[in-house]
Amino acid sequence: MGSHDNGALASNSFLADKSAKVFVAGHRGLVGAAIVRKLTQLGFTNLVLRSHAELDLTRQYDVEAFFASKKPEYVIVAAAKVGGIHANNTYPADFISINLQIQTNVIDSAYRNGTKKLLFLGSSCIYPKFAPQPIPEDALLTGPLEPTNEWYAIAKIAGIKMCQAYRIQYKWDAISGMPTNLYGPYDNFHPENSHVLPALMRRFHEAKINGAKEVVVWGTGSPLREFLHVDDLADAVVFMMEKYSGLEHLNVGSGKEVTIKELAELMKEVVGFEGALVWDTSKPDGTPRKLMDSSKLAGIGWTPKISLKDGLVDTYRWYLENYKL
Repeated sequence: MGSHDNGALASNSFLADKSAKVFVAGHRGLVGAAIVRKLTQLGFTNLVLRSHAELDLTRQYDVEAFFASKKPEYVIVAAAKVGGIHANNTYPADFISINLQIQTNVIDSAYRNGTKKLLFLGSSCIYPKFAPQPIPEDALLTGPLEPTNEWYAIAKIAGIKMCQAYRIQYKWDAISGMPTNLYGPYDNFHPENSHVLPALMRRFHEAKINGAKEVVVWGTGSPLREFLHVDDLADAVVFMMEKYSGLEHLNVGSGKEVTIKELAELMKEVVGFEGALVWDTSKPDGTPRKLMDSSKLAGIGWTPKISLKDGLVDTYRWYLENYKL
């Protein structure tokens, strides 16, 4: 994107120095845990990790002291306060203030303490409610947001803009990636406030264990959705750290659409539920289509590797090992 892209910065090879200090903020979450798994697999030996109890990223003084003492060369920001529609509606102050605090403290302290490169991760909810489908990066800030999660979205948009501003003013290599709907090990399988994929997995599993005759799913099953396994995201994160050094944020999606009906049928098969799948068409369907345009990232050379079927099998294996029912 023109003069603000610093080519010299892009020449620092992330993968060339496996002993470099890499701080993964939020390493216990769905995304952070996958990034740590990937970096460990690749042979990185100096990961800097702090639990929330060890370092509260909302506390500016503590974050500054941490960066001053550790001075990580690379930073990946996967820490965020996340939640579903109900949580966003109930705790809007938490969603805007905690996320703004985390990212502001980490981004600024990283810059001031000599971090070579920072990657900020957001979410597809940053885009306008009525964005074109598939959603390109330049749809950002072209219309009003989905009201139910605007507090979180505004914070994430501010994070993208902060990375851009630091790149422009300081010639500092801060980049942003916006993933689509994610799933995988360490997802939230809570019956009340989880996303559609883990919620379906849990419901089919419980139906199988309890010998239920049927599982009822809301709507017609016609809406189209996109899902990306977190291990694919982690692979994309490493790719971007190595290859991308641009002003604009990049979408990170699978590029593959699946109907909720196809997802439910595949989930039923993976879990091994033998009963009936029933659609309650009196219930609402939600947005008919939500897909990100990830062609920019594909153009640089990254594409996902994990099929939805393989990803579901992997996630269900993890679920069985970690949820006792």
